Amino acid sequence: MRATGTVEEKQGIVSKTLFYVLLIAGALVSVFPFYWMFVIATNDRSGVFHVPPLLTVGDQFFVNFQRVLELSSFFTALGNSLFVSTVVTLSVIFFCTLAGYAFAKYEFRYKNILFFFVIGTLFVPQQLGVLPTYVIMAKLEWIDSFKALIVPAMVNAFGIFWMRQYISTAVHSEMIEAGRIDGAGHFRIFWSVVVPVITPAMATLGIFTFLNVWNDFFWPLVVLKDSSRFTIQMALQQLFTTRDGLDYGMIMSATFSATLPLLIVFLMFSRWFIAGLTSGAVKS
Repeated sequence: MRATGTVEEKQGIVSKTLFYVLLIAGALVSVFPFYWMFVIATNDRSGVFHVPPLLTVGDQFFVNFQRVLELSSFFTALGNSLFVSTVVTLSVIFFCTLAGYAFAKYEFRYKNILFFFVIGTLFVPQQLGVLPTYVIMAKLEWIDSFKALIVPAMVNAFGIFWMRQYISTAVHSEMIEAGRIDGAGHFRIFWSVVVPVITPAMATLGIFTFLNVWNDFFWPLVVLKDSSRFTIQMALQQLFTTRDGLDYGMIMSATFSATLPLLIVFLMFSRWFIAGLTSGAVKS
């Protein structure tokens, strides 16, 4: 028995060691592109062509970033993206959570048909909606304004579906009934009973939405004309149109700086994000 136990213990140790080795290797592979981007951002324009590839940090980051400021309104674009992404994220969380709550816990006429229609919009390619959305924005005289970026993105089908599925399993009907017995209204129940339970799902939806809006390039390119309203992705695109050729050190310094807000947002909400993704892994 002791020998068997010893063999099983050794196998368990080997399995755990192999598991952690694979995790560490996967983490290093995932982080390496970001690290190499920073390495190129700290070297001159010839660093990207260096053989063998450079793996050490240089001292040219601030020189490269100074050129970014000369060729583009980087901080203005950064502020524009922060404003648009924050407003859209908050609106998506609010409206999609309300809609998901209604679909999950309320009974009303044509509920299933409406939800089927919402899910059906997920199968429509985004490119098909560009022209009609542009026409609507033009009719409203919102072209070249932040309203054209914010209003069409204030709610989306994925957010409604995500919140509906989460609320269906995480919020028990007994909790809602208890709130009604206590005399709470619909919105009071939603705010005081439902929201505290579904915070992980809201954080997950918020991170996904912020990333998508921040990284969006096509729609701002279509509706924005004034450079003072450009988002960060459009400001980065300006760096590819310099007359003296592509300066990858400069481009990477701008890209690295534009990525930092995303990392900060993820680190701020990572605890809720992980809880939201793993909530279905353990059944109570």
